[in-house]
Amino acid sequence: MRPAEELRDAVEAYLRSLTFAPELGHLEDALRYSLESQGKRIRPVLCLAVVEAAGGDMEQALPAAAALELVHTFSLVHDDLPALDDDSERRGRPSSHVAFGEGVALLAGDALFAEAIRLALTYDDPQIARELVDATLGMIGGQHRDITGDDDDLAELHRLKTGKLFSASVGLGLRLSHVQDADQAAWRVFGDEIGLLFQVVDDILDGDGLASRLPADEVRRIAEGAAERAREQLDAVSADTSVLRELVDAVAFRTA
Repeated sequence: MRPAEELRDAVEAYLRSLTFAPELGHLEDALRYSLESQGKRIRPVLCLAVVEAAGGDMEQALPAAAALELVHTFSLVHDDLPALDDDSERRGRPSSHVAFGEGVALLAGDALFAEAIRLALTYDDPQIARELVDATLGMIGGQHRDITGDDDDLAELHRLKTGKLFSASVGLGLRLSHVQDADQAAWRVFGDEIGLLFQVVDDILDGDGLASRLPADEVRRIAEGAAERAREQLDAVSADTSVLRELVDAVAFRTA
């Protein structure tokens, strides 16, 4: 099993090597600007860690892992736009719309999503692209709930906006490793729980979402419960899940 840092390095190298559609012209500059913003790459690393634990081929999984990061980056580019969250900075640098203008940022997000689908379609298995599209639609539905104030069911909003892409990270890893549907249950629940954990910790760090509605001790208990359930699901899997456990700890104890 490769350590998480080695998996992240593999993702970074693959993202740098990507060749985008020539039709994009100079729009490629905006795509690379957002992709090279030094994110943690948790979603593609999670995908690759599942592949390794389930006995798959990491190199063969890199296009799907990169597609996850492209979708995530597309969502950030659009989230930062004035029409949505209106954030002028992302990871210590000007947001895409500040650096390139709103129109270019909008097109860059569209192109990132299209390039993600193009990567997913390089596989013979159509379920790879379908899993990615379903997660993206869920993420968009969650964002719609967020910007329209439809947040009475905050758990469902989080499941869609954040959790869907985490679930897909695990799901794509399983499909790429040819894990039979009947053997996927514990893995899938693990994906749901680590997605919930990531969002709850995000709420704690940002002071919004659940952290703005519930006492701090209760929010921490929700995070601890998600982490514990994630670990329990890994216990039910007959595989070396040590790297996945490290990822759970990294998400649970992150500070930024």
